[in-house]
Amino acid sequence: MVITEIRIKLVEENNERLQAFCSVTFDNMFVVRDLKIIEGTKGSFVAMPSRKLTDRCPTCGCKNHLRARFCNQCGQRLDENRALRDSDGRAKLHADIAHPINSAAREQIQNAIIKAFHEERERAKLPGYVCTYDDYDYDYDEAASYTSVVAEMNGRTNLRSHPSHATPRGSHLRTTSSNDQSKSRAEDGFGAGIM
Repeated sequence: MVITEIRIKLVEENNERLQAFCSVTFDNMFVVRDLKIIEGTKGSFVAMPSRKLTDRCPTCGCKNHLRARFCNQCGQRLDENRALRDSDGRAKLHADIAHPINSAAREQIQNAIIKAFHEERERAKLPGYVCTYDDYDYDYDEAASYTSVVAEMNGRTNLRSHPSHATPRGSHLRTTSSNDQSKSRAEDGFGAGIM
């Protein structure tokens, strides 16, 4: 596994611990986005992309974040201690989406990201600095078509393009002229007494 690109987006100075967002490209083929560089008590560290954990309301079955005190759907009060807790007693509220399997891989990724973060901070001090985090992922003027990507992956070049789909037939709503609408509204009493 070779880290081929790291993009950093510095966060403006604030009183929060979040210092930057970053994306990491592996082997010029796989990108992991939304890693966070956070200031910890022992220096900066990298937090992997994660999602908020949810559970379901016992009354209506609607999904709710574990910090929610009331159901988003029915308003039922939820048990505030329903989240799993770690050995320190802290609630587990997030789950990593992508993460290294072993500590050696984590250390390799974190060291490369922290180094790139410090380099980006130095570049940000220079006049004319432009962040590259939001640049397009394509090195081409135009994105490659699906057919060409599949052909390249399969080593075949004799694939032909899929014909376009038929144009949509329109909505399922009944179409009537404005005179027909006003007549039908007058007949059913809709809007009577407004004007």
